[in-house]
Amino acid sequence: MILIGIAGGTGSGKTTVVNKIATSLPQENVTILPQDAYYKDNSQLTFEERKKINYDHPISIDFDLLLNHISELKKGNNVNQPIYSYTTHSRSEDYKVVHPKKILIVEGILAFTNEELRNHCDIKIFVHTDADERLIRRIRRDITERGRDVQEVLTRYEKTLKPMHNQFIEPTMKYADMIIPIGGENKVAIDVLVSMIKEKIGN
Repeated sequence: MILIGIAGGTGSGKTTVVNKIATSLPQENVTILPQDAYYKDNSQLTFEERKKINYDHPISIDFDLLLNHISELKKGNNVNQPIYSYTTHSRSEDYKVVHPKKILIVEGILAFTNEELRNHCDIKIFVHTDADERLIRRIRRDITERGRDVQEVLTRYEKTLKPMHNQFIEPTMKYADMIIPIGGENKVAIDVLVSMIKEKIGN
């Protein structure tokens, strides 16, 4: 199994890159673990308390569980990936059974902030997109998919997303083996990456 880490700011196009990689490879060879599924379980807190949590800080991620699942998948075992609800700001009681495959992709804004996770990665990719474009994408996504209003998104961006990006996410670009500008629209970079992956798995 090879582990590919994909990081980058919110709205940078990470998910698009992941999907294009996955669709360029045999489906039976690819497993994806999204970092967002591994937010810590804060169900003991009230809804109002959960809303105030800084989800863009590394401390919000249950890296112990994520690393345990990576280890189990490498051993050939299935894992029960948590399902996180952006509506309730908590883990769902449901879970997703994830099976080990030749390629494991771990994707998330904070993926490279954890040294142990970085050390597990065979290939580290940072998706870099202009800040204005990332903000536009975040506004669209939060309104259409997460039921937020524009003012809420802008306030969160100014008070949390931007400072956390500058403090924790942007600096991890230095750990990347490859930087993909303009996200999923960079066909050349994605083609090169897919070729590298195929070479590593012997296809």
